[in-house]
Amino acid sequence: KNTNILGVDFGTKNVGLAWVDVGIGVVLPYGIIKDEKNKTKPQQLADLVEVEKIDKIVIGLPVSLKGGQENKNTARIRAFAEEIKGLVDVPVEFMNEMFSSQQADRMGGGASRDEKSAMVILEDYLNTIHDTRNTIQ
Repeated sequence: KNTNILGVDFGTKNVGLAWVDVGIGVVLPYGIIKDEKNKTKPQQLADLVEVEKIDKIVIGLPVSLKGGQENKNTARIRAFAEEIKGLVDVPVEFMNEMFSSQQADRMGGGASRDEKSAMVILEDYLNTIHDTRNTIQ
C-alpha cells in the first residue's frame, strides 16, 4: 500500500505542511495551519490526517549539532507532537531539521517558506528511510 506522509514544520504562528505519496515520491507543498478560534492546530492537523488518509506524520525537530541539546523551541515541538499523538492513531516521527529554513530559502517556486521547510523535512526523511542512523527519537 502506498504510504501518505505529512511533513510538518512547526512554528508558533504558522505550521507549514508538505505531503508525499511514497509510491510516487514527489514532495508537494500542502498549505499552512494557523490558530483558529474554535480549533487548535493539533486538532486541525488531526482532521487533515483523517480526511486525507495520512499514514504517518513527520515533524521537524531542530537539534543543535553542539551535543544535540534541546531548547524552548524543541520543547514546544515535542508538546505539539504529544497533543497530535493523542488525537490520531498514525505514527508520529521526528526528523532533525537544523538547516531546513536555509534550504527552504534556496528553493524556487511559489510555496510559502513554511511549506518549503516542511518539504525539506520530508525530503530529508525520505532520504533517511533507508539509513536509520539519521532518525532521532
